[in-house]
Amino acid sequence: MRRAITIVIFMTFIASPFEGLCQQSNLQEENKSIIRLQPEHLRSADRKLIVSDWAEDGQNFGAPAGRQKITELFDDIYTTFPDYRFDLVGIIAEGDIVSIRVKASGTHLGVMQKTIRELRGVLPTQKHFEVDHIHWYKLKDGKIADHWAVRDDLKMMEQLGLIPIAANPTK
Repeated sequence: MRRAITIVIFMTFIASPFEGLCQQSNLQEENKSIIRLQPEHLRSADRKLIVSDWAEDGQNFGAPAGRQKITELFDDIYTTFPDYRFDLVGIIAEGDIVSIRVKASGTHLGVMQKTIRELRGVLPTQKHFEVDHIHWYKLKDGKIADHWAVRDDLKMMEQLGLIPIAANPTK
């Protein structure tokens, strides 16, 4: 009997850390599945579907945004780039953080009002762009609570013909 109790206690101490790892792994997989939907939702251009993944009090670049401001942001993007795409290239997760690499693309057919400062008020060039983005999401209770991104706006502006293409001295 004493041996059985000792084994149970020993197994409890051995198994406990692994149980926590399994729970964290499950949370990471759940969070990744939520973020994997972002490119699909963005391709749909359905603003209600896009913001359904966001917390009511979500932040964008550290500023309060909520669903209303996120909707306005995507209204501006789709007015400027009606064929806007967001294609997933890679995804990683750690705890409540999920980061993705995407190819963003679109054709400049409208006038941006708010979102990308360098494009505000610029008349449509009718040109297409495709650039890399890295997006970082923090999730809480299955919703996006915070979002940050790094975009290659310089390459986008070059592809849209708004700035000259930088000379490459190695070619």
